[in-house]
Amino acid sequence: MTTLITGANRGVGLGLLEHYRATGERAIGTTRGEPGDDWITLDVTDPEAQCAMAGKLDGAPIDLLICNAGVLFDRDDEIDHGYPADKWAQMLATNVTGVFLTVQALLPNLRAAKGKVAIIASQLGSSSIASGGRLIYCASKAAAINLGANLAQELKGDGIAVGSYHPGWVQTDMGGETAAVTVAESVAGLTDRFAALSLDNTGCFETHDGQPHPF
Repeated sequence: MTTLITGANRGVGLGLLEHYRATGERAIGTTRGEPGDDWITLDVTDPEAQCAMAGKLDGAPIDLLICNAGVLFDRDDEIDHGYPADKWAQMLATNVTGVFLTVQALLPNLRAAKGKVAIIASQLGSSSIASGGRLIYCASKAAAINLGANLAQELKGDGIAVGSYHPGWVQTDMGGETAAVTVAESVAGLTDRFAALSLDNTGCFETHDGQPHPF
């Protein structure tokens, strides 16, 4: 089995990479930094970089693609004078367009394996949890969840299942030290969710601990 994880150089992405490598399966990580063995340099917003990644993989089957790369730059923005247009463009490009470009670039690899796509989203993208603040991040994650649901329909005929997942409020650089869930707890739950993903539940949005989450 081969798993590819975008944004795998830290946080939940790194935890997932280490988990799959510990099982003895091949796990490829992407990073915007310098690559090592079974690492690929990738800016998910760059179509040329996506094409280069696909070229390096040369059609090799990908059983599981985890779209984890994401950014949060508007944590402290205020509606009166924050949320500039360049932040909208940058965050949507990474958190939404980057997911699509990665899936599109690796379609031959996913089709070869009848693989799965897991999108790391957030419950902050759910319209049922609209608490205000971080408006760009919330909107981008809502779009990512919607993209996952629509990709599930597009790719079902190819035998490719797609799911979106809330990893929990995790103790990472993004989540902060006071977050409720450790990286290990999040990874344990997420990997169980990915294993359970199939064409029967494609299009799902679930929490790391296995609860269906409203869109």
